[in-house]
Amino acid sequence: MPKFITIGYGDAAGYDRTPQSVRDAAHAQDAKLRSEGAVIGIAGTPVQVRNPEARDMETRDGPFMSSALPIAGFAIIEAPDLAAAIEKVSHVPCAVAHGVVEVWPLKEAKF
Repeated sequence: MPKFITIGYGDAAGYDRTPQSVRDAAHAQDAKLRSEGAVIGIAGTPVQVRNPEARDMETRDGPFMSSALPIAGFAIIEAPDLAAAIEKVSHVPCAVAHGVVEVWPLKEAKF
């Protein structure tokens, strides 16, 4: 089955102004996704890693990209197609609590 990476963006303000019943249903959707085998995690503090030509490794604290909302978490889900993946994440916390969820098809790397 195809896999998708999802990136959830959201903040405490959006979450807090969302009705408790909607948040509870969103967390139930996360639990359902986990029961289907999804790997779900809350984003920690990122570290950028660069190693040009494998000769000069460098790290920097913080994200490479920025957005209006912080990254809240990630998931790897399975779905028959992109439409089904979108439907699965349309009711997770970031989607319903004034945030946004990106859905990225994960294609097998063939090097």
